[in-house]
Amino acid sequence: MPVTGPLVFAFAWDAEFAEKVAAEAETALSPLEERLFEDGEHKARPLVDVHGRDAVVITSLHGADGVSVNDKLCRLLFFIETLKANGAVHVTAAVPYLAYMRKDRQTKPYDPVSSRVVGRLFEAVGTDGLIALEVHNLAAFQNAFRLPMTHLSAIEPFVDRLAAIVGTDPVAVVSPDLGGAKRAEAFREALESRLEREVARGIMDKQRSMGVVSGDLFAGDVADRHVIIVDDLIASGTTMARVAAACRNHGAREVSVVATHGLFAQGSNEALASESISRILVSDSIGSIRLDGPARDRLQIVPVASLFGEEIRRHRAIKVAAPSVLPDP
Repeated sequence: MPVTGPLVFAFAWDAEFAEKVAAEAETALSPLEERLFEDGEHKARPLVDVHGRDAVVITSLHGADGVSVNDKLCRLLFFIETLKANGAVHVTAAVPYLAYMRKDRQTKPYDPVSSRVVGRLFEAVGTDGLIALEVHNLAAFQNAFRLPMTHLSAIEPFVDRLAAIVGTDPVAVVSPDLGGAKRAEAFREALESRLEREVARGIMDKQRSMGVVSGDLFAGDVADRHVIIVDDLIASGTTMARVAAACRNHGAREVSVVATHGLFAQGSNEALASESISRILVSDSIGSIRLDGPARDRLQIVPVASLFGEEIRRHRAIKVAAPSVLPDP
């Protein structure tokens, strides 16, 4: 029997991104039925036979109009269990944005560790693998999930775009806080390699308590440079705005803010309209962009579907190459 590729499924809200992933994986989306009942309950079922097949479910777990993060997580978990119950051999969740990863430790007494709970939920429904993009804290993610994981980095597509933007300008990469220093440094090294010249570094102090951000210590060589502020996500935008202002105050010539996930929560339009910000770059991991006005005019979307498509193709190649029966010793 020839080995066939996995069936690829996606809910309606992720269809546009998932179709790009499927095309990159050299396949097509498999059909499914989604139903929402009058009382708020829902169901989803595959419209093809999944028995004996591998499957990939693509879902980005961010809130959107009329659909909460919890709605999306619940539907994904139910559908994974449905695939397993109907005979799917190996089910992988491909999650461009994985929710609840910011709450990965107790910072106050009696705090939940939500990332660990989400990991257990995926395990409970029989998920065989997880592909995630640029999670908040990689070490915490790896500790929270006990199933096979693939962590994708968006550095390369962003470096491609930024290298063209900065041209021959002197450049600095800045981390908005201590927690993101390793991410920013990896980005800086990749950009330095691409540009084949020195890229300076910088970092901003930040403390957050009860939703209030404070801290104004800044270190770094940003004067007369094009500054790139790198983070994993933008929610309210206040962090990016305050760091951009600090960079300008230290002599930055231009400021680009870069984040893999553009959540753009309430208040982000006002924060990201700051004159300190020259442009905003995010990936297409979030399907609905909730920006308008000056902030939207500065926005650039960097495609990342190819990262997921390449990973699906890689898994298929490994399975084709692996023998179904071990050879005699």
